[in-house]
Amino acid sequence: MQFLLKLVAAFALLSDGVLADVNAGVFSLQEAIDHALANNPEIGIMQARIEQADAELGQALANFYPQVKAGLAYQHSDNPAQAFAMIIAQRRLDFNGGDFNHPGGVDNYRPQVTASYSLFRGGQDFYLSQAAELGVETSELQKTATRHHLITNVTAAFYAYLAAKDAHEQSLRAIEAVESELNQSRLRFEAGTLLKSDVLSLEVQLAEAKDAEIQAGNAIELATAMLKTLLGLSAAQEFSINGALDRTLPESPADFDALLNQALSQHPELKAAEKRVEIAEQQLNAAEAAHFPRADAYVSYGSDSKNLAFSANRDNVSAGVMVEVDLFSGFATQEKIKKAEHELTAAREAARKTRLQVENLVRTARLRLLEALNREQVASVAVQAAEEALRLVNEQRNAGVVTVTRYIEAEVARDKAKTRNITALYDARRAEAELRLATGFWN
Repeated sequence: MQFLLKLVAAFALLSDGVLADVNAGVFSLQEAIDHALANNPEIGIMQARIEQADAELGQALANFYPQVKAGLAYQHSDNPAQAFAMIIAQRRLDFNGGDFNHPGGVDNYRPQVTASYSLFRGGQDFYLSQAAELGVETSELQKTATRHHLITNVTAAFYAYLAAKDAHEQSLRAIEAVESELNQSRLRFEAGTLLKSDVLSLEVQLAEAKDAEIQAGNAIELATAMLKTLLGLSAAQEFSINGALDRTLPESPADFDALLNQALSQHPELKAAEKRVEIAEQQLNAAEAAHFPRADAYVSYGSDSKNLAFSANRDNVSAGVMVEVDLFSGFATQEKIKKAEHELTAAREAARKTRLQVENLVRTARLRLLEALNREQVASVAVQAAEEALRLVNEQRNAGVVTVTRYIEAEVARDKAKTRNITALYDARRAEAELRLATGFWN
């Protein structure tokens, strides 16, 4: 029972709570999974990250389009050269009037529309757009991984609830049986046909049964609270589970190599780590491309006048191409390349670490499933033997051959065998879910 409590409490730490305005009802396992996938906030967070990655891709692709700007510039100057240039741009130069050396203050308003287009940036735009596309794919893989973790946690909590409920019902039956036996034993003790030690032994047994009932009831509450959290239900909403503990055992797992190949080919977290390596490679290419020249074309249309009145007689167009290259940037380009190289190294090591973790998860989950299946087989035989032993001891007790202490020992052995059977069955189900998570098998 303490194992169930610790197990439920551990799973309760896997997810943060959130309030959801939905109607909670009776859930089967599949309904609980579907509800969690639709309402758990982690899924919403991952979807928002996918949309964020889409927006970053849109920003990267924007560099392939022309940039168009509209603006209004105002300038006032009594500098002869600048004033003379503004007068000429305004198409009002008069050689017969004014003193060019002392033009006075001149106002110039220039509304204009400017379009620019990047002709070449050393491939930086291409590499960054490729990195952004990989970022979208990575976000989708992370969402898939989050879905897998959520399904596994809901499955584990679901079976923890059913196992705790079964254990609670068993503890109630034990309390009822011990109380009945205790009442009869007290009567026999008062009649002088039973020892005081036998009555005390039954009182101890009753206390242990009540303690087990309290722990099982608490385990049910903890499992319910965690399931509500995973399903996105508030603490005040009603919740119950449909169905009894499924006693069908999982199938024996395939050999380790087959499971590992499956995991390496489709595990979403491993695939996401590999995508991050590709992103780092593209970012390094973009950093190195800063050494190449950059070429931009531009065209500007506007008009110059001494006031805001627009006239087609004063409009003008400027167009050109500008090519530039960084000869010295204070080592900024070299440092950016070094940073990108280190990020690529870190991404490769992270991918290697993820691969090792996946291998370990597959191996561990497979061994746990095999262990749980073997334990369940042993526990099933033990339950049958304990039931038969209790039946024989009860007959002997009714015949006055054995003491009540021996009967208590047989009953305790039967209850412990049932508890081990329930625990092994639950462990097998949980190990199956963990193996699916490790191999990326969840749909």
